[in-house]
Amino acid sequence: MKLSLSLLSLLLGIGAGLPQVYGLARPGQLGAAARQFPRNSAAGVVLMLLGTAWFVWNVSVEPIADFSAFKPYMMAGFAGVGVLSCVFVRDFLAVRGLAVLLLLVGKLMVDTGRPHLDQSPFVLVIQTWAYVLVVAGIWLTVTPWKLRDFVNWANATEARTRLLSGVRLAFAAFVAVLGVTVFRGM
Repeated sequence: MKLSLSLLSLLLGIGAGLPQVYGLARPGQLGAAARQFPRNSAAGVVLMLLGTAWFVWNVSVEPIADFSAFKPYMMAGFAGVGVLSCVFVRDFLAVRGLAVLLLLVGKLMVDTGRPHLDQSPFVLVIQTWAYVLVVAGIWLTVTPWKLRDFVNWANATEARTRLLSGVRLAFAAFVAVLGVTVFRGM
């Protein structure tokens, strides 16, 4: 399945923007929910299993000629690591699952935008955002408690939650508008 850059930008803009609308309308509730996220085991299991399934699917469709004989074993090993992480790495599992998804979304964004780099300079918005997500994914994998600290800082007051939600909503709207204007047909 191949996504168009237009559709991907629209989905990213809407997906990133909806929580921000909630943050503007109910900053106290969003802040409380966000503070609970890093140690939410149920969310961690869902995110880790989703990330594992997506990663294993990526490996299954990747043409790895040098490793084709080992591909089934690699897929089983990766699936095992993902499932066993849900059992043995319970601390900050939600953050680790989110980190896996950030890496995979970043890969999808880079892969989708790369063929269009010569068509519009605005493709660099998506590519740059992708690399920010990848760096964040790596950083959160190594130091998952930093997300807890950042969430506590970002939601220390309702005014700060509302301000940051507004900034993120503006960026999400910009990305969605790119999807229906500049990236149309890409």
